[in-house]
Amino acid sequence: MKRLALSLFIVFGFSNLPGQSDPPDPPGRAAPLAAFAQAFSVPPAASKAPSYSYRVVRSYPHDPEAFTEGLEYRDGFLYESTGLNGKSSIRKVTIETGEVVQMRALGREYFGEGITLWNGEIFQLTYTSEVGFVYDAATFAPRRTFKYKGEGWALTHDRSGLIMSDGTADLRFIDPATFRERRRVTVTDGGVPIKYVNELELVKGEVFANVYTTDYIARINPADGRVTGWIDMRGLMLGQKVDVLNGIAYDSAGDRLFVTGKLWPRLFEIRLVSR
Repeated sequence: MKRLALSLFIVFGFSNLPGQSDPPDPPGRAAPLAAFAQAFSVPPAASKAPSYSYRVVRSYPHDPEAFTEGLEYRDGFLYESTGLNGKSSIRKVTIETGEVVQMRALGREYFGEGITLWNGEIFQLTYTSEVGFVYDAATFAPRRTFKYKGEGWALTHDRSGLIMSDGTADLRFIDPATFRERRRVTVTDGGVPIKYVNELELVKGEVFANVYTTDYIARINPADGRVTGWIDMRGLMLGQKVDVLNGIAYDSAGDRLFVTGKLWPRLFEIRLVSR
């Protein structure tokens, strides 16, 4: 998500600060990230969801100029969407080297957001333009566009269609043929709505989501939006000046989970550790 973030793995929810009834809306892209990050904490105080940490299995190179907005694994490669006006793109990336082997740039008027691959096509959102793009997954040739209301943040899919986040606490379930909304759920933990749900990945039937500006990934039940667990990713880029955690990809055949962040020089394969 957005100018200030960089995420890769699993997300956490928010708890309100003293005297504050609800987290503020995200700032404009020029606003200081630190000021926004101090506006909430995760997980919510009411949370009873289990907590996980991580173990790094392997580290790989990642383009430090890539403002990662979407990440997905398919057939041995990573497919990545990058943001920022004038720098937005879709990419096919070799995991082991970080080499970009195929790329298509968006027009300078668009801020690229989340992607997902569905039936031989790549679907890509844009931030505030309320328009998305569909490409041929093999050639990256444009096929069509689609419209939606509100902001576009992240995409993933299940067996029946697309799952979209929009910066609120809601997940939208979308028909990939018509892009009509079938249903939506509100992500909650302990009765608290979890706002700023960002980059998404379906992992063994659960939606994993970065929470914007945090080092947490939320595990979400897609049936009702309930948070079933929190992944604490703190310390992954300790001591390095980078943007926020943003980017989760899952290799279901190899049972490998990858995470990264915006402008991060590394991509990490990780294993979850129960606490």
